[in-house]
Amino acid sequence: MAKMGAGMTFRTGAGLILLAGLVWSTQGLFLRLVVEAQSWPVLAWRSLGLIVALAAYVGYVSKGQVWAAVASVGRSGVLGGLSLVLAFGGAIYSMQTTSVASAVVLFSASPFFAALIGWALLGERVPAATWAAIALAAMGIAVMVGGQIDMRGVWGNFAALLSAFGFGAFSVALRAGHSNLRADTGHFPVVLLAGIFSAITGVALALATGQDLTPPPSDIGLALFMGVVTLAGGMILYTFGTRAVPAATATLLSQVEVILGPFWVWLFLGEAFSRATAIGGALVLAALMLNIAAASRRPS
Repeated sequence: MAKMGAGMTFRTGAGLILLAGLVWSTQGLFLRLVVEAQSWPVLAWRSLGLIVALAAYVGYVSKGQVWAAVASVGRSGVLGGLSLVLAFGGAIYSMQTTSVASAVVLFSASPFFAALIGWALLGERVPAATWAAIALAAMGIAVMVGGQIDMRGVWGNFAALLSAFGFGAFSVALRAGHSNLRADTGHFPVVLLAGIFSAITGVALALATGQDLTPPPSDIGLALFMGVVTLAGGMILYTFGTRAVPAATATLLSQVEVILGPFWVWLFLGEAFSRATAIGGALVLAALMLNIAAASRRPS
């Protein structure tokens, strides 16, 4: 097998990306296992776990220059970090208020938001196939949101879309500030900064809304575990994997998260999904596959 990355084969890289998708896919299950903690305390504690894990990783690869790496991200890095606050907060709220199947499928709309934001702010060309995929995804989203029978589910779906928008904006911010990224740490200082912003946001919103910042230890443990393992761990695995796997292929492989996320909550908790979610989700996934197929045929 030919080497495509520094000492890494394509097969190894693909395996790491699949493993990252597997790790990410468990988020919905762990959030369902939270007993008492509400959205904002979970955001605060999960962000703390992310901060600890990424600070250790950035410190290791930068030889202790953690804050120097964070300070180097520039304005685009700060905007990227703030965008991830939307992505993180929206994801937690949506998974606690709508079905995991709806949430994870709507998360997969982030590449389309990235295309639209990049077109609007950076003047990046959006290919015709991507416009077609965006239209198809919009139809699927309309079917999913329209199929909700209660406002709690509707707001959960909108939160999932806000999360997808935040991650799309994060992707554009990274492209805009690519020259500021250090070779040793890559985009991890931006994510570390996002963890700090998210922890502050979670504490502030919890205090403002009267949510308990000290839920049962089991809930705190689950939130910390998600931050260390399912967020930071998955991201590190994915980043290493992309060193040997082309971007379009990596995006496709990571969609194992969309497939497995609903499976875990169905297997362990018996959570089913509605017909509207199944139809709308199929349209969104078809749009994503169309976009990935078109991207794989374009020059890098």
